[in-house]
Amino acid sequence: MVAVIEKRNFRDVDWLVAFLAVAIVSFGVWQIYNAQPTETYWQKQILGLGISLVALVVIATMDYRRVIDAAPLFYVFGLLLLVLVLTPLGVKVNGQQAWLKLPLIGQFQPSEFVKIPVVLMLAKYFGARKTGTLTTKEILLGAGILALPLALILLEPDAGQAITYIPILAAVLFLSAVKVRWVVLTIIAGLILMPAAFWVGVKTGKIKPYQIERVNVILDPENADPKGFGYHTVQSMITVGKGGLTGIRGETESSQSALKFLPAPQTDFIFAVTAENTGFLGCISLLLAYALLMSRLIAGARQAPDRAGMLVIMAIVTGLTFQIFMNVGMVLGFLPVIGVPLPLMSAGLSAVLATFIAIGFVISVKMRRFVN
Repeated sequence: MVAVIEKRNFRDVDWLVAFLAVAIVSFGVWQIYNAQPTETYWQKQILGLGISLVALVVIATMDYRRVIDAAPLFYVFGLLLLVLVLTPLGVKVNGQQAWLKLPLIGQFQPSEFVKIPVVLMLAKYFGARKTGTLTTKEILLGAGILALPLALILLEPDAGQAITYIPILAAVLFLSAVKVRWVVLTIIAGLILMPAAFWVGVKTGKIKPYQIERVNVILDPENADPKGFGYHTVQSMITVGKGGLTGIRGETESSQSALKFLPAPQTDFIFAVTAENTGFLGCISLLLAYALLMSRLIAGARQAPDRAGMLVIMAIVTGLTFQIFMNVGMVLGFLPVIGVPLPLMSAGLSAVLATFIAIGFVISVKMRRFVN
């Protein structure tokens, strides 16, 4: 599966994509240190960056077409990992049994990695189809590919991770010429069913009180239990506001993150830490770096030698963009706190490694744009 890299392929490596990914992670290490200077999170993140770079190089040297051909094997393996998480081998953290513990590596989160086999499976199926709009059978098959890992992740339960899978399928269906009526019907059904499902969940007790409070917090964070369920949102908004234009320096001034008023500053709320330490200018610079990275990935999709390669890249772009939108919206108080990490910034080996593997696939596709 590992191909010999010719000089021509080597020239087609998108070095800017790799540089931007490394730069964002490095910037994240700085912010993780600012958030938790006495902990080892930032040191582990540097180790994770080293491992991820090796993984990126390995994936880039593979012929992505052969990897897509083997997608069913990776998909089944991913499902097995998600099943293992739900057994006694799974590790529970903060009420979620979403991790496995391996020798030397430590804890890792399979749901981060299973996104890649899902993308490959969708690309394999929809990349091989002929032109024309999608049939109902094809749409249902795509939904079935997504449904299996989604159900297992919801059993952990990890709703935040599960929701990040949905845009992947949406992107693939959209690029595969789904009929307009399906898009309209989906939007209408969502607008009707989501409030209805929420109401039924409240009445039947399936939706817990803390989940109801998280919705109320979005509507009125200061008055909807600011010391309880609204605490995360309120502290995050205060942290962002303290940064001003250029940010503040020093542990005594950074009262929200360094003095631990802000919960989970190194993971879910790393963007708030960035706002506090680098201000508006630092946040804008970070978002511009993300925008440039996404634009380069999209450029790679345009240059893909086949439809499957294009679908792989665009599914990855959509998934990453959605996570950025969700995390920033959560930090700014526009969206509920559901535990979606900020790609390449939040502490966590699993998330960084999975993202670098995905970027490795993008580079692999572009390297082979002239290969028959």
